[in-house]
Amino acid sequence: MLLFLAEYLSRLESGFAVLQYITVRGIMGILTALIISLMIGPWMIRRLSQQKIGQVVRTDGPESHFSKAGTPTMGGALILVSIAISTLLWADLRNSYVWVVLLTTLFFGVIGWVDDYRKVFRKDPKGLPAKWKYFWQSVVGLGAALYLYFTATADVQTAYIVPFFWNVSIDTGILFVVISYFVIVGSSNAVNLTDGLDGLAILPTVMVGGALGIIAYLAGHAEFSAYLRIPFVAGSGELVIFCGALVGAGLGFLWFNTYPAQVFMGDVGALALGAALGIVAVVARHEIVLFIMGGIFVMETVSVILQVASFKLTGKRIFRMAPIHHHFELKGWPEPRVIVRFWIITVMLVLFGLATLKLR
Repeated sequence: MLLFLAEYLSRLESGFAVLQYITVRGIMGILTALIISLMIGPWMIRRLSQQKIGQVVRTDGPESHFSKAGTPTMGGALILVSIAISTLLWADLRNSYVWVVLLTTLFFGVIGWVDDYRKVFRKDPKGLPAKWKYFWQSVVGLGAALYLYFTATADVQTAYIVPFFWNVSIDTGILFVVISYFVIVGSSNAVNLTDGLDGLAILPTVMVGGALGIIAYLAGHAEFSAYLRIPFVAGSGELVIFCGALVGAGLGFLWFNTYPAQVFMGDVGALALGAALGIVAVVARHEIVLFIMGGIFVMETVSVILQVASFKLTGKRIFRMAPIHHHFELKGWPEPRVIVRFWIITVMLVLFGLATLKLR
């Protein structure tokens, strides 16, 4: 929105032309979303508390979590509002990638909001039934994948690039839709499973989102993509503004979500942020790198799958509790120790994921 104004004003004063640079608008996107989060956060927490929109704690979970019952939840709405406003202000709204990423994120947020609403207001601990949650996730995820497939103007926009090999690409054809669908929906649910401790999910999301923003910028720049031998996806660089907004909004939310948390994001935030990471990775053609950088999310998801499979097949559990962060809690790790160590692992995985851009 402000880009249009800057383009007009640059005719009168050349200094406004600086806002045409993606990097500048990306930085402004970070700061705008961060400021919005910090300003609205206290008001939103008070409103959630007044409306008694409190967290429902699992009775079979760690005893240390029982004291968290009643902590305001659905704070993910704060993240989505900050991302939306910042993106609409600073992104080039003529770019179709901006819209498909933003709308996918918001639609997944709506699904999460319905789930949280049923848990909090209707006192239904199961929230939105799993089959309906997965159905609507599938509708949105498949819709985004189909849109990207049918609007692709170059083969590279639907081909899969294998990290570490500069000349290896796989033309998947219509399978692009299926794979992209699983990336978006799988990433959404993976972040949701990780969101079980104060700040555990949001900072890894910020780090991975920031790294994806860098990758999207490089993929959308003809010279950088040629130098790094990564696929050139024209227009993907504009996603720097969205990813910047995600980073700013996430850091602002972490201000209130850090241990001990004043507010939880709920499914409205977790499902949306996971889908955001997935759709950005699909656009930038770096789904495998997302798998690497989001290793914590993958580990949490795999722990749940293994736990359920083992119990159904053998009647025994592999972990003391799944997702795996609860396993470490029950082993005696204090919650802050689990959180910070998972953050450190994410830092290493993100750096390794970024290194794959050059190790080809």
